[in-house]
Amino acid sequence: MLPKRFTRRGLVCAGLSFVFAGSAFNAAAVTDPIGSTNVTVADPTVPRPPGTPCVVQLFSGLTFTDFNTRPYTYTPPTGCGTHWAKVVLEADFSVTVGRQYDRTATLWLGGVNLYFGTTQEPSAAVAPSWHVERDLTDYSALLRQAGNGQAVIGNVVNSTYTGVIGGSARLLFYPASPGAPAAKAPDAIYPLGSDAVGNTVALGNSDSQLAKALSLPRNVERAYLDVFVQSQNADEFWYTCVPDQYAAQVQECGGGNFREAEVSIDGQPAGVAPVYPWIYTGGIDPYLWRPTPGVQTLNFMPYRVDLTPFAGVLSDGAPHQVAVSVAGANNYFSATASLLVYLDPHLKQVSGQIERNTLVDQPPTPTISDSLVTDASGNITGDINTELSRHFIIQGYANTSHGRVHTKVEQTVSFADTQGFTINATTYRQVSDQLTSVDSVSQSSVGAFVIGRYSEQLSYPLHLDFTQQVAADGSFALATVVHQNYAKHGQHQLFDITLYSADVNNTVDSADTLYFDASGHLTSHTGQHSAQAFAFSDSLGGCYRRNVTAQSGVVTGYASGSGCRNNQNSVSWFSHPDGSPDSGNAVLGW
Repeated sequence: MLPKRFTRRGLVCAGLSFVFAGSAFNAAAVTDPIGSTNVTVADPTVPRPPGTPCVVQLFSGLTFTDFNTRPYTYTPPTGCGTHWAKVVLEADFSVTVGRQYDRTATLWLGGVNLYFGTTQEPSAAVAPSWHVERDLTDYSALLRQAGNGQAVIGNVVNSTYTGVIGGSARLLFYPASPGAPAAKAPDAIYPLGSDAVGNTVALGNSDSQLAKALSLPRNVERAYLDVFVQSQNADEFWYTCVPDQYAAQVQECGGGNFREAEVSIDGQPAGVAPVYPWIYTGGIDPYLWRPTPGVQTLNFMPYRVDLTPFAGVLSDGAPHQVAVSVAGANNYFSATASLLVYLDPHLKQVSGQIERNTLVDQPPTPTISDSLVTDASGNITGDINTELSRHFIIQGYANTSHGRVHTKVEQTVSFADTQGFTINATTYRQVSDQLTSVDSVSQSSVGAFVIGRYSEQLSYPLHLDFTQQVAADGSFALATVVHQNYAKHGQHQLFDITLYSADVNNTVDSADTLYFDASGHLTSHTGQHSAQAFAFSDSLGGCYRRNVTAQSGVVTGYASGSGCRNNQNSVSWFSHPDGSPDSGNAVLGW
């Protein structure tokens, strides 16, 4: 039977009320990257409205060589008003040639997260650089006030780890105009973290919480929580771990492979946020992710939890604890969350209560089964299965200036994972097939009339095939095949009429084989190839398609717009082709 595998950590170092007033946004042309070894992704940038933006530079030319934060000050722009059509964060990062781990990168303002992602690992010959964007229109209330922020990229630079990370970031504010009205953004933003400038909180186990007692305005009519939970340390490869009772037998990390973020209000379950199996650029085999990293690796998307059924409760004037935990956390997850609230402009006091909450009696406890067989020689074959599916309804009402509004959030959240093992004297193979899925409907009613409905389906498939083969001389090969996907469908309805729907699909496939001598030293690698396909379409005719292929660390194929009208990408400026969240009930136009 093989010894525990070589470390996988790294072998080297707005609202829709104006949808029909918008115009199409033609994605900017990109220089043909074929032949490049630099970071190349198929992801879309954030589409922009017409007009010239005001630009606020957050920082420029910073370097990250230690674990100290890099503070900056923020002042709102002048000359673009205070209610913008769109706000976009742009950030550019790079790392010098040499050896360096991937690092977690976050940007903050007033305790609120503006960006969350990781960095690209360099090589001895390639100093990668990359660009990220985030739609921050829903954070406009935060950005109307001056404040303090900081960039956090903890990094070690010494004689061994030589890569110096650099970065710059700015905010672009697009002024409102007749063709691009001011967004119907939340009226207030509240971070859950305790750091007044901003930082993540480590959740070491299932009982750990990111929590804050908030005293909110007394006229909350809608509320949403943007959640990020990022696996770290022993939890980085949580998707390959097995329940503790199997860990020694199959030579894997323990703690199981079910992870899910749980949201609560005053200790009562209030929602669920699925955990995406992000793989960082040093993960499993670093060559897999050069030059194209995994799905969202450099730029995470938050998951938005609809807490509107609790609007009446949150408006009662008392402090309420809003908390996030990670079921299954096993040292540890970095977490941050921001509460976005819409206020009733015509009423000083909203009242209401929760009418139904079936999530209360459904703890996040998966079912475990196995078909493992150990023969007389100690060879192991078989599967370990982990499953959990919960259907729940959370319903509440709020007495608003529009009348008594009943909001029902109905979701089915499912997790299914099968890990197949083949372990003998010359082979260690683990094949993981995991699927997290969410089917969600948020519905608002006044009396018998359904006045707003937002449905969303999410799918996070992950396939990982890892095979270690040992030769007679003790040398060995590690072959890895990875398939990742992020799929999202959203649909907005008003009075049972579909106003808008959109689909996002992001897929990355990559493979590589590493070779080691009998002493465990890396000698070579071969067969590296990868492909990313990104597709977006919506009911207004918006279309975005981009495909990237690479071989041996070099971009070999690049196609943009193929399959769209006139073979050109064209999306509406208010759309979310990157998969970033929007507030479904913004369609109400309140």
